[in-house]
Amino acid sequence: MDSRYIDTQAGLEQLAADLEGSEVLAVDTEFLREKTYYPKLCLIQLNNEEIQAIVDPLAVRSLEPLAAIMASPACVKIFHSGSQDIDILYHELGVMPTPLFDTQMAAALMGFPLQVGYGPLVQALCNVRLAKADSYTDWSRRPLTTNQLKYALDDVVYLPKMYRHMERALAKQGRSSWLDADFARLADPAKYDNDPMDMWRKVKRVASLSHGQMAVAQELAAWREREAMERNIPRKWVIPDEALIEIARKSPKSIDRLMEVRGLNTKLTTKTARKVLEAVKRGREKDPKDYPCLPKRPSGSPEVDGAVDLLASVVEVRAKENGVAVPVLASRDDLARLVHGHRDDCELMQGWRYEMVGRELEAIMEGKLAVYVEGGRLCVGER
Repeated sequence: MDSRYIDTQAGLEQLAADLEGSEVLAVDTEFLREKTYYPKLCLIQLNNEEIQAIVDPLAVRSLEPLAAIMASPACVKIFHSGSQDIDILYHELGVMPTPLFDTQMAAALMGFPLQVGYGPLVQALCNVRLAKADSYTDWSRRPLTTNQLKYALDDVVYLPKMYRHMERALAKQGRSSWLDADFARLADPAKYDNDPMDMWRKVKRVASLSHGQMAVAQELAAWREREAMERNIPRKWVIPDEALIEIARKSPKSIDRLMEVRGLNTKLTTKTARKVLEAVKRGREKDPKDYPCLPKRPSGSPEVDGAVDLLASVVEVRAKENGVAVPVLASRDDLARLVHGHRDDCELMQGWRYEMVGRELEAIMEGKLAVYVEGGRLCVGER
């Protein structure tokens, strides 16, 4: 196996040339983001079954040579729990790593837990126990030790072998195409492009606000997001969620009233405080018809909860029969939406999930099938 540590532009260009024509490429990254808005990319690990390489983004001038292989339709990029890696590579390279395969998502169709870790999966499929001694390394420090480099490289060493194993297993079960829609969502650029005007939805406790207060929270969260981007600092360093909620609740009109908000950074400059008040004013002056609102969660009741419990028992039986992790097949929220008649946006009513259990649940709800116990087993049959 050809192993390389790439810390020159010429070395990166040669690596990119040597990776051209690869059928598969295992990919992982190491990054830091505790003190920045944008992740600081520290390492890229690659493995095409012939070349294992660690690229040092802090040492090379440009990562552009890797764009071609990442976008090559002939090369499958293999990740494990890859959303953060994909996010970073998409923004660093300007291309989406496609087509892709995520071993964590595939493992859930083979009976593993929904979010099985890389280490347990390697142990199960490759009979190798990985060391975790360097899992909290500061990857921006140089030089890296031999053990640190080995730990980083281990994250891609076994991915191609697991991919081959999973591909064969899924094909044997007739499930090769089941993950196509999930992988398409994982590779959708919209998943990684944050719209500042939508960031209010992620603020903790925003659901406790009135609609008018949510309008203020929307403007505050959008301003905070743009400010964090511009200064490249974590959004909570601009204004923490707790303070943002209190500002939205009180809608202060003066700097003095603003500074009375508990949890607000007392070092807030006058200029920044004015921007906060401007955001509050924009939210306060919105037309009520433009107020944002959160989608209503299905309300609970003994009848609804009982129906969900009944459907959940059928889901559990079908998941076990098919060797699929239960939450991958259907969550309780999915079932609650189904009970309330919200089927259009329910994954359970689409693709392989519909074929495995969704059609059956639909028939149960329509009274065409009955659920009963026979011989100590839960059964579903015609009435």
